[in-house]
Amino acid sequence: MAELDIFKGNSLVNSDLFKSLMDDNKKMAGGSAGGDRISIRGSRFRMIVGGEQVSVSKNNTMNMVVVNAASIARTYYEGVFDPENPSAPVCWSADTQTPSPDVPEDQRQAARCADCPMNVKGSGQGETRACRFSQRLAVTLEGEPEKVYQLQVPATSIFGAAVGNDMGLQAYIKYLSAHNTPAIAVMTEMRFDDDATAPKLYFRPTRALDEEELQAAIAQRDSDETKKALEFTVAPPKEEAKTPAAAKKPAAAKKPAAKKEEPEQDVEDVEEPTKVEKSAAKPVVETKSADALADVLNDWDD
Repeated sequence: MAELDIFKGNSLVNSDLFKSLMDDNKKMAGGSAGGDRISIRGSRFRMIVGGEQVSVSKNNTMNMVVVNAASIARTYYEGVFDPENPSAPVCWSADTQTPSPDVPEDQRQAARCADCPMNVKGSGQGETRACRFSQRLAVTLEGEPEKVYQLQVPATSIFGAAVGNDMGLQAYIKYLSAHNTPAIAVMTEMRFDDDATAPKLYFRPTRALDEEELQAAIAQRDSDETKKALEFTVAPPKEEAKTPAAAKKPAAAKKPAAKKEEPEQDVEDVEEPTKVEKSAAKPVVETKSADALADVLNDWDD
């Protein structure tokens, strides 16, 4: 046969079972059956679909809507990150306070993240910390409200005081909150800091969502795709990548995990935050009028 059309006209094709079987294909082909994502590796917006890079944007900016956010997390990778052969983290925390229960006991660097030697300047490359903060966002792109992507924001794009109109994620959310504006109600522009040596994003509002866009964003806030995008899961390390200590516990290495994480290359360091606030998972959507939000945008430009 010139093409595989054995299922043509079969109702199975449109069933949930068939979609699940196709997900198995992705697993066997080495791709991810989980949600799609936007990578910022190399300070470029890279669209990752089914575990494969399908496009790289030439633009320095991208407009999106933040439909939900996970708490800030931490991960420690041993050695220097190799984008051609990414490895699983040695230790990680979903709440930045203690190692995840899924971390094998002999891989835990400390009982508390605050006491961890990998959270000390100089434990990573240069004067950086080896254990890094990051935060997962579930976002939709402008003009594509039906599709949710995961965006993993590195520490350099989260913390720090605003400098003029250059705002990291926390400073940006504080700015919106001060104007009684939920992030889900505005179109957000993210752009790369051209002066940074590692991928670093700044955020700013561009406009209010119209009624149709807002309703679509709210519908995505608790969708299955959004939940997948916010999941904190890691894959066990490859056999050859294990340390001798980890190799002594094969049972821990066999833990099922949904997907492998590709860390972004944020080698610039940031100051330890004095207080890590949990992101509001369900913002109250009481939006300002278009005129009121225009005042917010004007205030931004001042």
